[in-house]
Amino acid sequence: MTTMEIAKKLVELCKQGKNAEALDTLFADEVVSVEAVAMPGAQQEVKGLAAVRAKGEWWVNNHEVHSASVTGPWPHGDRFIVGFEFDVTNKPSGKRMQMAEAALYTVRNGKIIREEFFYDAGM
Repeated sequence: MTTMEIAKKLVELCKQGKNAEALDTLFADEVVSVEAVAMPGAQQEVKGLAAVRAKGEWWVNNHEVHSASVTGPWPHGDRFIVGFEFDVTNKPSGKRMQMAEAALYTVRNGKIIREEFFYDAGM
């Protein structure tokens, strides 16, 4: 698959709530995921598909998602950006918040090898 084909497929799967399928089909086993800041008790950067999957599971277990939207993709060579907006409630604190982030993905050999998230960490 080309970078743009991967980008479009990722957006399509995310819009359908099929994040696990996206990980299984579009991401390399050695993928690196980097957050804008380290969350409490977590690392800013994780390596490997299992670690990225665990990070996603933590998110789902700790947030009630009221709504989500996905925009893009916006390509640039072997990279692309996708925009995400969420209305969520943090389950442990009960705090409801609106979040917006951009994710930069890098593709090599037909798989996503790196994802980097950009957001206002002061939210």
